[in-house]
Parts: sequence; structure tokens; C-alpha cells
Amino acid sequence: MQIRDLPYSDPGDPDVRSGPRFLFWLGRNQLRGQLKSMSWGLLHQCSLAGLPLAVGLAVQAVVDRSGSRLAWAGGLIAALGVLIAVGDTMLHRTAVTNWITAAARVQQLLARKTAELGAALTRQVAAGEVVAVSTGDVEKIGWFVEALSRFAAAAATLVLICVGLIVYMPSLGVLVALSMPLLALAVLPLLPRATRRADRQREKAGKATELASDTVAGLRVLRGIGGEELFLDRYRSASQEVRKAAVRSARMWSLISAIQVLLPGMLLISLVVYGATLARDGRIEVGQLVTVYSAAALMLFPLRHFEEIAMAYSFSRPSAQRAVRVLSLHRTAQPSTVDATATGDLYDPATGLMAPAGLFTAVVCGDPDEAGRLAERLGGHAHTDAESDAGAESDEHVHEQEREHKDADVGTTERKAPSVLLGGVPLDELPLDSARTVVLVQDKDPVLLSGTLRELLDVPSSGRVSAEEALSAAQCGDVLDSLAQASVATDADPMTTRITERGRSLSGGQRQRLALARSLVTDPEALVLDEPTSAVDSHTEARVAAGIKELRQGRTTVAFASSPLLLDLADRVVLVHRGTVVAVGTHRELLHTVPRYRAVVTRETDDEIAALTHGDVVKRINTIEEVEERA
Repeated sequence: MQIRDLPYSDPGDPDVRSGPRFLFWLGRNQLRGQLKSMSWGLLHQCSLAGLPLAVGLAVQAVVDRSGSRLAWAGGLIAALGVLIAVGDTMLHRTAVTNWITAAARVQQLLARKTAELGAALTRQVAAGEVVAVSTGDVEKIGWFVEALSRFAAAAATLVLICVGLIVYMPSLGVLVALSMPLLALAVLPLLPRATRRADRQREKAGKATELASDTVAGLRVLRGIGGEELFLDRYRSASQEVRKAAVRSARMWSLISAIQVLLPGMLLISLVVYGATLARDGRIEVGQLVTVYSAAALMLFPLRHFEEIAMAYSFSRPSAQRAVRVLSLHRTAQPSTVDATATGDLYDPATGLMAPAGLFTAVVCGDPDEAGRLAERLGGHAHTDAESDAGAESDEHVHEQEREHKDADVGTTERKAPSVLLGGVPLDELPLDSARTVVLVQDKDPVLLSGTLRELLDVPSSGRVSAEEALSAAQCGDVLDSLAQASVATDADPMTTRITERGRSLSGGQRQRLALARSLVTDPEALVLDEPTSAVDSHTEARVAAGIKELRQGRTTVAFASSPLLLDLADRVVLVHRGTVVAVGTHRELLHTVPRYRAVVTRETDDEIAALTHGDVVKRINTIEEVEERA
């Protein structure tokens, strides 16, 4: 596989039983590239190892005053120089190719898994962890795969040099050969401690990065309450902890590096002393001593690869474990080849919620978290029982225990609620692409990617709704005016104005309406909206609700909301309480007949409801209806 051939047509089926097994699978799937890199590495390092012999022959030729042997030795040095240059160049090319192709394979696997799981991914793994795996961790995994072939070439070279020295000069070669295992393995006892310190440093760095991201995301709010200094002090403290952990880690790795220099240095001193004694006694020639010394000195270069492979493995192993954690997740049900053209009523058998085809259905839940989970279920992202309980408790410790449990037993079968049906067809049984085409869920906190407005609205769609129609229905006129003013182009076209990452240059209401316009452009068979107007004022909310109903005429639309302005425009309203449908009707019918519905819509507490008289209830209902009529 060459870089120009990327991406892979099929990145393969990884071994996700453990981090080391994943690394082994990755190396095995790049065996051809590994063998190429190893071959060029052998050529490069064996050519380097041949230099001491050529230099020793040249020195001995000078001592013996032999011009022909000196010329022959000079030619040998020149030939070895060419081989070293070619070997080093091709080794670098193949090693970098192995690095990039390994990283690309892992990124494709992660992208495929992310697309497969969708919103279910971030319920089981933090979004920040997914980003960390697909960026820094991918580079570390690629480093190990790239270093593996160079390490194999270095190990083979060391064996060849030791054998050659024993044959060429047994008296000194045996000393070198016996010292090599000690030099190569001397740092092994220090590696576990160095690895633990490196892991601790990465952990603290991750927490500091997360704190910085949260601070930047909430900077506008922090400025409003004067909390910048508080969070700045927290980041300073976290940063200092990272610095201390980094220093502790660096001390251990510097000790390892020092040992890699000290022990070979002691070998060279011993070799020179012993070899000089033999040369003085006439038992070896000066050229032979130079050859053995130069060979031993050059052995320090392949020995460095032992330290590098140890570092690469210690850094890549936890990275591979995190990648395995993501890649081992699965959908709650595997898709089949059911007819992908499913249409009709959207029905959730777990709650009894029915959204008739072609109608605008509003769903009212007293618990916003319950509304979010139900919206995801309608999109085919079924919750397991454990996930639903964890979401209801909103306890971080519970989430952590669940994640540890899933790591310990990935293959455990979890109970899940029955799949949502579209026209009688379970969404879980639809092919993944088809399920996401027919049902689209916009959650309450949609993300706007950086780019121009035209790029934002350039999404897979039916083609029946234009960008202009979607923007008009979502009441984005003021957003277009703001973007036009911010445009650097001479024509001030808002469609070509760049939107910053996550739309941070826009207000919350503007971001929400642009995300709604993006959802409307796709024009799916069933559109599920979770609080689509929560960040806009009442007048804009009424126009947005009317725009949604008009544009989605004849298409199935489900909106989770508690605003009377939106509920009054819905064809039917469903009240869900504790995971079950308890009332169905129009907004005004439920307002007059269902106290629980009235309490959710008017934000009344149980005590306030108990204290209300019949006259108070009638008065409040009339007030709500008057507001709706004015809007």
C-alpha cells in the first residue's frame, strides 16, 4: 500500500480483544510494507557495519605501505557510502509510508465506527476521548508500527555484527557479543515505571485540555458572571500539575537514555584497554583493533532502536487500548436487508408514542432528559436499560462504572427496548444509510461545523427543499444580515461568509435556527426536533413554528417542546409521563382537560396546582389562549 493509494477500500476487521492484539493485527496487515522497510533497514545498517572493516583495512594498508590494498579499501568505502545513502533514503520512505498508512487505517476504522454508532457513541464514550483517539493516539499507534520494522532490522544487524566479530577476531568479538544482551536489556526494569509516569502525564494533560475547552466554550457566560479569574486559576493549577508530571516522566526517560550511553561507553573503554594490550603484545594488528573498536562504536546506533521501540510501545499501548475501547462498541442490533423504502407512521412500542404519517406531532415531557432519550430512540438509537437508568440518574460515577463494566465484558448481551417502527418496519433492521435517510433527529444542542453557510447547508437531501426555503422557514433573515455584514467579499453574499467553529460568533438563537434550516434542507421522511425553538424569543418562535408546519406539509414531523406557541400549531399533541403516553389530543383540548399537561405547559409546581381554584384555572387557560392568538 502506497500513500497515493489511500484511503483503503476496506480497512479490515480489527482484533479488538486488547490493545497489544490490536497492534499485532495492525502490523500483520502491513506485513508487506514492514518487510520492505526491514529490507532497506538491513541494507542501511549492514552497510554502516561494513565501514569499520573497510577503515581497518585502509589503516592496515597504510601501516604496511601497500598502495593497492589502500586503493581497494578506498573503493570499498565509496561503495558502502553509496549503499548507506540509498538504504537510508529508502528506509525513510518506507518507514514514513508505514506510519501514514497505519494511521490512515486506524482513522478509517474509527470513522466507520463513528458513522455506524452515530449519537449512541457519545453515550458510551466521551466525545473528547473519541477526538483524542483519532488525533494524538493515532499518531502514537502509527509510530509503533513504523518503528517495528526499523527495530527488527537493528536487531538482525546486531546479531550479524556479533557473529562477524567473533569470526573475524574471536578474542575481542566474544567480549562484544557477551555485552550486547546486557546493553540491549538493561533498561527493561525501568520501563514499567517510565510508562506509568507517562500515562499519568497524559491523564493530567487530558484533564487540563478538557478544562481549557470548557472554559473557551463558556467564555461568554464566564465574563457575564465575572468568573474568568476563577477558571484561570483552575487552569493554572491544572497546568502546573501537567508540568510536574512531565518533569517526572522526563527524568525517568533521561535516566534510560543515560544508561544507554553509560553502558556502551564502559564497553568501549574496556574494549580499547583490552585491545591495546593485545596489540602491544603483538597478538593482533592495529587495523584489526581499529575494525573491532569502530564496529563496537557503530553498534550504538542500532542499540538506540531498542530504546525507541520500548518508548513507542509504552506510548502506543494505552493509545491502542483507547482505540480498542471505541472500536469494540456495536449497535444494539445489526441491520439486515429489509426494504429500505419504509414509509408510514412512526411508532415507539416502548412508550406507545405514535406520530401519524404526514402530520405535525408535538410531544410534551415533564423531564427534558427523558425527552432527549425519546428523541434519540425515534431516530433508531435505542437505549439499553443500563443506559436509560444512567441517563435518569445523571450521576458521573454511575457512568464511569458502566464504562468499566463494558470494558471488562464487551460481549455481554444487554437488554434493550423494542425498536421504533416506521410503517411497521423496525428501524434497527433497516440498512444504516437508509435508516438515517428516512428519520433525522436534531438534538437540543446541534453542532455547526466551521465553513461557509453554503457548505453548512450542502448536506445529503431529497432535493425538494432549497436552502432559501429552509432559511426562510427557520426565520434566518437576521442571521443572513449579520453574515452579510461580516462578509469580506465585495458582493457581501452571506452564503460565502465563513462561520467559525461551532458557530461561536453567532448567538444561541441564531445557531439554533441555522441548525434547524440544515435539518429542513435534508427533507427526511420523518423529522424529529428536540426543543427547536428554546433559544429564541416568543415572536420569532411563533413564526418558526409556522414555518416548520408549512414547509413540512405532508411529511412526518415530531417536535419535543413545552412552548404553547409551538404546541398550538401542532396537528396533535402527545403527553409522555415517566416513559409512557398518558394523553393525546390537540393543545387546547389537553389544556382544558389534563391537569398534568397544563402544569408542564404553564410551569406550575405541585403545590401551586393544589392551591388553584377552578376560577384560577380558567383564568390561566384564557391568558394562554390570548397570548397564542396575539402571536
